[in-house]
Amino acid sequence: INAEYMGALAEREEEVLNGRKLTIIFIRDYHKNHEISGYIDLAHRLKTEDFRPYFERKKRFLPRPTDLSYYNWVTGVCVSNDSYNFKVDASSGQQGLLFRNKRDRKIINVDPKKSNEDNTKRVDDIVSPEYEQIVFYDHMTRKK
Repeated sequence: INAEYMGALAEREEEVLNGRKLTIIFIRDYHKNHEISGYIDLAHRLKTEDFRPYFERKKRFLPRPTDLSYYNWVTGVCVSNDSYNFKVDASSGQQGLLFRNKRDRKIINVDPKKSNEDNTKRVDDIVSPEYEQIVFYDHMTRKK
């Protein structure tokens, strides 16, 4: 994991843990010769696992079948799960994949052609030679 990507994770950690910001991370990469992609609730992962192995580069931060969404492009396994912070709405047809924040009920649309409300920012300029694609969706909450 390169410094830019790890820096982006580290700079969000405090605000995510204290509830002022919620971040969904989209990652697309290859793992064991399978292309996988998925959306990860950063707050959920920070609260349920130790991030030291990621920061020490001993473990790769990848989507799992237990995350908000997970897709294995080779096997066709497709899974979506609600988290404590987000409800997954994959049934909206033309709208595509949406995530509804459970606290303020605002919708995060991950379609790059669609815009989000003022309190959600898409950050897609993070470059990492170790991942095919990384996108952060930062959602500011009203919690103080």
